[in-house]
Amino acid sequence: MKFTTMLSAALAALTVPALAQTTAPSAATRVAADQIATKQGALTVQPITHGSVVFTWNGKTIYVDPYGGAEAYAGLAAPDVVLITDIHPDHMDAKTLAGLNVSKALMVVPQAVAEKLPTEYKAQVRVLRNGQRLDTLGMTVAAVPMYNLPEAADAMHPKGRGNGYVLTLGGKNVYMSGDTEDIAEMRALKNIDVAFVCMNLPYTMDVPQAAQGVLAFKPGIVYPYHYRGQNGLSDVATFQKTVNAANKKIDVRLRNWYPAAK
Repeated sequence: MKFTTMLSAALAALTVPALAQTTAPSAATRVAADQIATKQGALTVQPITHGSVVFTWNGKTIYVDPYGGAEAYAGLAAPDVVLITDIHPDHMDAKTLAGLNVSKALMVVPQAVAEKLPTEYKAQVRVLRNGQRLDTLGMTVAAVPMYNLPEAADAMHPKGRGNGYVLTLGGKNVYMSGDTEDIAEMRALKNIDVAFVCMNLPYTMDVPQAAQGVLAFKPGIVYPYHYRGQNGLSDVATFQKTVNAANKKIDVRLRNWYPAAK
């Protein structure tokens, strides 16, 4: 995806609210969670919808980009940590946050998100900029770049505004791409055990870009997520075939992140 003019960025931005109205799953339609072994017990990976996932590890619960309605999180433990990647409503969803019990959660966010969050969360917010990290609750949260190519101030996702994240817990490194393209910083990642990689035009990258990026940094496991775009769902089966044709060691896990989609 290339944003080269103010017009293209503006037109694309107009589509974000429509995407943000995607129906989220309820607890009844939520897909089964995965278990990934770590040195300190299992990491539970619970897909929610689009770019949102819930991790449970070592008695702690982490919500990533809670979005789409609090009912999607029914029955899950209240978060100890909330990670938000960017300002768009499919990542920073104030209505969903208001419906969740986040009163005791540490909210790790980029500065742009901190400036837009309701004031009631101010005391809970910890701002991380690209390249910064935080040790909390036995884990490390590192903020990494996410942005569109070519770099431009008028891009939907300019460099430095949003955060991808690398969580280190129980000896495992878990990468959340956020809204990014096949950027050099993603390709340069090392020792990633589990990756969640976006692929939805025109907002992020297409399937071939995502596949080539993953083949560059070689995670042990990769979940395609955030794959609903302007023209429907990306072809994640082709992503899997492309990655595994070049590297059969990468475990590409296809999960239904849109079980409530019509």
